[in-house]
Amino acid sequence: MTDDIASLSFEDALTELERIVKSLEGGQFRLEEAITSYERGAALRAHCENKLREAEARVQAIVQKADGSLDAKNLD
Repeated sequence: MTDDIASLSFEDALTELERIVKSLEGGQFRLEEAITSYERGAALRAHCENKLREAEARVQAIVQKADGSLDAKNLD
């Protein structure tokens, strides 16, 4: 179930997570479906958090030089 999540973009994962949350809030699932959806939602949330951390690290790696130009630090 989570293998396909790893290939999702942040935006696609967030869209699916929002759909799951709305469905759960609306009580549209039977109990077993709700549990399965909740588990997938938790995996999607974790995936989104990881994507955000990666993006934040990339943004923080961009530094401004004294002349005002931008440069990227090596993340290693």
